[in-house]
Order: sequence, then C-alpha cells, then structure tokens
Amino acid sequence: MSEPKSLNESPAGRAGTLDPDATTVLPDAAFTPELKGLEAALAEATQKAEDNYAQYVRALAELDNVRKRAARDLEAAHRYALERFAQELLPALDGFEGALASSAQAAREQLIEGQAATHRLLMKAFEKAGIGALDPAPGAAFNPNEHEAMLAQPTHEQPAGTVLKTVQKGYVLNGRVLRPARVIVARAADA
Repeated sequence: MSEPKSLNESPAGRAGTLDPDATTVLPDAAFTPELKGLEAALAEATQKAEDNYAQYVRALAELDNVRKRAARDLEAAHRYALERFAQELLPALDGFEGALASSAQAAREQLIEGQAATHRLLMKAFEKAGIGALDPAPGAAFNPNEHEAMLAQPTHEQPAGTVLKTVQKGYVLNGRVLRPARVIVARAADA
C-alpha cells in the first residue's frame, strides 16, 4: 500500500518540501460551530439594527408632532393673546356706555361717581394684565428710558435734571415701557 500524500507536498512528489501555492482544504464540519456562532451574532445584530431603526422612525415622528403642536400653540397664543385682557376691559366699557346712556338724566355727582368706578375697573384690568403707570413725582430724577422731556424749564425750586411736573402718565407692560411719561424737566435758572 502506498502512503497518503501530505497536503503540503509539492506536485512533484518530493516529501518534506512545502509548496507555498498549495491550498489546504478542511472538511465543512470543521467550520460548523464557528459558522453557527457567526450566523447567530449576525441575526442578533440585524434584529438590533431593525429595532434601532424603528425607534429612530418613532422618535422622528414624535419630533414632527411636537413641532406641529408647538406651531399650533404659538399661532393660538398670537391669535388669542389679548383675550383675557379684553375680558377684563369689558366691564369698564359697560361702565362708560352706562354713563353715556344716563348722562342726560344723571346728576353731576352720580356721573363723577360712575366715572371713578369705571376708572377703578380699568386700572384693575391693567393691573391683572401687568400694565403699570409711570407717574414720576416732582423732584424725581429724569430717566430718559422712562421719561420724555416735553420742556426744560428754568427754576430755583428743583435741582437741574429732575422732574418738575408730569404732563402725561407713561405706562409699562411687565417692566417694558409702552409709553414714556411726558414730563417737564427742571434746568438751572439763568443768573
């Protein structure tokens, strides 16, 4: 009987000489455990990738929904921003209309009392809306961010750069000037 040839034996048949181009063929059974492990890992990675993609698509859809909801809320806020303030002003308007309707028959004192009540309603509505008055007292320092100088009047009564008189109240909305107070400012008297 002849001996089996070495797998690395050259085609010329010389024993012990290795051929670098020769290929060793292993039976399929040699790869089966490793191949099954790789197939299982591939299946697991594929499932994980599909799950991650599904989560990504859901997150993208949720983000789009949040964006649309925020746009609707912003539009509604712009459209109905004055609704609460308008509801607070309606009683003041009713008071003015009542005063006009009864002005021919009402006594002077009743008209004055009605106007004062309407003024209180209006100021209450302003307060609830965050609107405050700017009414600097005489002698207060002139503030160009809150006051508008209508006139600079020479005087010995007040130091220069202070308010002598408020001509028209100003108003602020939550700390932001809506209209500056119009004032007469003191300046040094001519000698």
